Amino acid sequence: MAKFYDSITPEIRAFIEKQHMFFVASAPLSAEGHVNVSPKGMDTFRILSDHEVAYLDMTGSGNETSAHLLENGRLTFMFCAFAGSPNIVRLYGTGRTVLPGSAEWDALLPLFPSYPGTRQIITATLHKTQTSCGYAVPFMDYVGERETLSKYWVAKGEEGTAKYQREKNMCSQDGLPTALSTQE
Repeated sequence: MAKFYDSITPEIRAFIEKQHMFFVASAPLSAEGHVNVSPKGMDTFRILSDHEVAYLDMTGSGNETSAHLLENGRLTFMFCAFAGSPNIVRLYGTGRTVLPGSAEWDALLPLFPSYPGTRQIITATLHKTQTSCGYAVPFMDYVGERETLSKYWVAKGEEGTAKYQREKNMCSQDGLPTALSTQE
């Protein structure tokens, strides 16, 4: 049975800190818009307080989460146990995109490892958390992190990465602007 909380409990925190991946979900307001669910890996998630979280967002083929946050702020994170006892944790909140060059960026960036291709930091203020059984989630073994993304951005270099972001990350697939487009 699902259980709801108004914050990250110590048990939820301990579970999250053991996970190697998580999922981020966001959606535009338009019924015709596309719901986005993105898997995230690497050491990119941080619990800032019982009601605040952040993750380091890497440059990718789209920037849907940032566009949806700029439009409406709605954000859900999901963590699930692929090993050990079955468990699913969801964090519900309102998110924002933090861009390089801001004071908030300078305060948050030291919390994360340095990765090539870092694009932005997504923060969220949580209003509800949920645990549920996860009985149908399969067992899977963690083998390690893929190095493909980091190698790709190292090969592109800073200039190539910035060019890629200008070409691919300024709006969502539905045409919504992202936070990166506000820098221009």
